[in-house]
Amino acid sequence: MKLRIRTFTILCLFFLLTVPWIFFLTANFVETQTLSISKSHRLNEELQRQITETIHMIEANSDQWEDPDWQHRLITHLQKTEMDVVIQSASNSEIYRSNPERRSALSSTEQFSIIKDGQLLGRVSVYLPRSTSVQMMMALIGLLLAFVVIGMTMRRFLLKPLERMSKAARQLAEGDWDVLLPTSSITEIAEVRDGFEVMVKGLELSYRKQTELEEERRFVIAAVAHDLRTPLFALRGYLDGLEQGIAQSPEKIAKYIAVCKEKSAQLDRLVEDLFTFTKMDYFETQLNNKTMDFAHILQESIDSLTPQAREKHISLSTDFTHNCFISGDKHLLERAMNNILENAVRHTPSGGEIDVHCHRDDQYVRFTIRDSGAGFSMEELTRVFEPLYRGESSRSRSTGGSGLGLTISHRIMKQHGGELEASNHPQGGAVLAGWLPVAGSNPKVKEANSEISDN
Repeated sequence: MKLRIRTFTILCLFFLLTVPWIFFLTANFVETQTLSISKSHRLNEELQRQITETIHMIEANSDQWEDPDWQHRLITHLQKTEMDVVIQSASNSEIYRSNPERRSALSSTEQFSIIKDGQLLGRVSVYLPRSTSVQMMMALIGLLLAFVVIGMTMRRFLLKPLERMSKAARQLAEGDWDVLLPTSSITEIAEVRDGFEVMVKGLELSYRKQTELEEERRFVIAAVAHDLRTPLFALRGYLDGLEQGIAQSPEKIAKYIAVCKEKSAQLDRLVEDLFTFTKMDYFETQLNNKTMDFAHILQESIDSLTPQAREKHISLSTDFTHNCFISGDKHLLERAMNNILENAVRHTPSGGEIDVHCHRDDQYVRFTIRDSGAGFSMEELTRVFEPLYRGESSRSRSTGGSGLGLTISHRIMKQHGGELEASNHPQGGAVLAGWLPVAGSNPKVKEANSEISDN
């Protein structure tokens, strides 16, 4: 059960007022055998009458204060009233004390001066039989006990949880994510605790993501440095061969120049892919959204890669349906499809085939690109979209890939509210399938269009 701080405060105030009152009534019941305060008042009136009678008796017999018979009558009267008296002379010397044992300073007393004919005869101290002093003392004890109980309760339900959260905050500042947050029955404290827990999880997730990005950045730098060094080393070797006259025949010179062009083209693709990857990963790319036929984008990508396919005697077959309209950035989508088709051409053996399908399925435009290559291994299926990842066979450096093409395509699809997945066909070959929302149903594109219109 959880309580609001307001309710908790009201309960504490009620407890603080109730406990002293309970102690007072208990003491009053022990003294008067009743819980009635009005009866206690009536007892006080009776006591005042008895005091008046006792003082009148002492005053009227001032000449008999030392008479034993009179003292005996006084004792009999005092026993009925449960009072004691002390009679002193005008010089404060004690003349008579009804009860020598009753000298406590805590007893309730009343003092009177006996004056006759303008002359001070003596002083009388009356020890009262009962009073409210015990009740008030018990009420004070109850008040102190209530303060102690409320203090312990507030420490348990308010102070300790806040102290533990303060300790947890210091642990987080020291980089210790394994913090134990306290629970509390106070709603506001519990809400702060829940918010603190969400903050801790968010900070931990952000820290881990930052660590992963830093590791990925280091890996990318190392991988790019290695990939740049390999073609540069080959390019420098062939250029040195041309400079030193190693290639003397026209055929050999042409071969050296062709290799240099191939390595420079490989460097150009690597730098372009790296630039695109970095731009998409670390900067917000503004989409230039337009409505277009996705089948037309696929056909343009196929036409641009047809010469490469012909060199390897690869047949390209298509199966497109009408009304495959989407909304997106044409340049980025062409780049994504070019990367996928280029990957398929690169890993399809000579004489193989590539099948491209595109159709509309309710609110989505779906496409499938299948090649007749070796397909993906189990490890490659789980890591195919990782930056700079190359498998042992189908995505090796010997094929000339940068290891960023499919990563870029995957992120472009995600950026347009779609998806790209890799799998193997039951009859062999790799399959890259994806989908995009049809025009007008992509919330990301709508948001981008609204930003463009606002600008």
